[in-house]
Amino acid sequence: MKLSHLRQYQKLASFLYKYGTSDLVKHSGLTDALDFEPEEKEAVLDVKPEELVQDIKDMGPAFIKFGQLLSTRPDLLPAPFIKALEHLQDDIEPFSYEEAEELVQEELGERISKAFHYFEEEPLAAASLGQVHRAQLRSGVEVVVKIQRPGIRKRVMEDLEVLETAAGFLERNTSFGSRFELVRLVENFRKTLLRELDYTKEAEYMRMLQRNLVEFDHIVVPMAVGDYTSSRVLTMEYLPGKKITAISGITKTELDGDTLADELFRAYLKQIVVDGFMHADPHPGNIHLMPDGRLALLDVGMVAFISESMRQKYLQLLLALSEAKSDKVVQLLIDMSKQKENTNVSGFRDSISDLVQQNRNVTMQSLQTGRILFAIIQAAGENGYLLPVELSLVAKALLNLDQVSKTLAPDFAPNKAIRKHAMDIMRRHMWSELAPENFFDSVLESKRLIETLPERLNKILHKASENELRFKIDAFDERHMMVGLQKIANRITMGLILAALVVGSALLMRVPTSFTIFGYPGLAIVCFLLAVVGALWLLIRTVLSDE
Repeated sequence: MKLSHLRQYQKLASFLYKYGTSDLVKHSGLTDALDFEPEEKEAVLDVKPEELVQDIKDMGPAFIKFGQLLSTRPDLLPAPFIKALEHLQDDIEPFSYEEAEELVQEELGERISKAFHYFEEEPLAAASLGQVHRAQLRSGVEVVVKIQRPGIRKRVMEDLEVLETAAGFLERNTSFGSRFELVRLVENFRKTLLRELDYTKEAEYMRMLQRNLVEFDHIVVPMAVGDYTSSRVLTMEYLPGKKITAISGITKTELDGDTLADELFRAYLKQIVVDGFMHADPHPGNIHLMPDGRLALLDVGMVAFISESMRQKYLQLLLALSEAKSDKVVQLLIDMSKQKENTNVSGFRDSISDLVQQNRNVTMQSLQTGRILFAIIQAAGENGYLLPVELSLVAKALLNLDQVSKTLAPDFAPNKAIRKHAMDIMRRHMWSELAPENFFDSVLESKRLIETLPERLNKILHKASENELRFKIDAFDERHMMVGLQKIANRITMGLILAALVVGSALLMRVPTSFTIFGYPGLAIVCFLLAVVGALWLLIRTVLSDE
């Protein structure tokens, strides 16, 4: 085992030891799996959420990203820890300009001084996976250059290997691990993180998002510069603006906040239901207000792909929530989820009904759609239901949208926005399914049907003319039923005969006769013995042959 791997395993073992004896996961059976001493199990630590965040930061970049993923899973962690993980940031010291220059030259094939008119040596921001610099192309276009941290791929792969080993151990040895399918969770996380490490993918996602949101006049996505982008360097258009949370009160009074919030919410409904491709991290830091009043969606590294089978269900779920239809919400959630052991259906229905009724006719100041979905995911986990990972990402996105909308328009009601735009979104969803490219399979199937139809009709008509046409229906087997009825009749008849023999032998006992057996009337004893033998035979046949 490599020394770096061993150190990470030691860190993770220490981490599990610490939190396995705390209130955080003591209910999961983790302490039993780690084989702690009895006195250690009793020593429940007073672990603070902020301490968990710091410990995750110390574990490394992959664990930081995994902590951010856990912030979308209220069914796995208590609410205070989820809230702390929502603010988990991976801001760390930037790497040197010399390293950045070397990596850009290696990826783009030329030095920074030749590729750019100017390139700021001091980064705008630095994170665990990379850092961002302001620059200007030779054409005069202002850009932002995202450069991957040197050696980060190797470090992430090592961290992922440790995470996968730990997930496998927990799933095999704890009820917590098997209940929430930790191996599958880590595998999905692995795919997401590896995509995030490929900047060509992020550039592709930016172009997809631009095409999908072109109809929204108040929303803009930065354009990737393809000639200056590689798997470890991403050059994109610079969009001036401020974070939503940083705009002043005077600026807010000049904005049409209701229009911006409504359009932003409608754009995400379209992404979820129509496109099946969603910008999954719209927190206030990733949405900037530009000087011209438009909203810029930044950092498209984290996205979510929503399967076609789930899109309509998500819209139905949001509609049912907005209209406070608790029975409909429960049924949709059951259809979408996977049931685990010890499923509590009645408890789940009661929890969801309470949550839905709380969501009736509220504004952003009192209750939030994202929070409701988070509470639903938590209730599902507590009652033995495992909802799709997609729903966690949708809930996280809506939670962030709630915060952004609250900043733009404090009285904006997401429930009303859902009801207002549901019909339009549904119509567009149906039109997207009716697109020409979606007819290709149907056309091919129709072609095969038309080609084979004459031959099949000819066979059917021939059999019908020869009186050989038969229909096989397995709904009811009357012969099997008749055999059963005959067997019942035979058993009853046999029972009556045996009963008659017993009664007859009892009556013959009183008739004097010279023929005796064991001192008793012989004919009575013969009838009794025949009844005993017949009863034994009937009992044996019943036990061995009857269904």
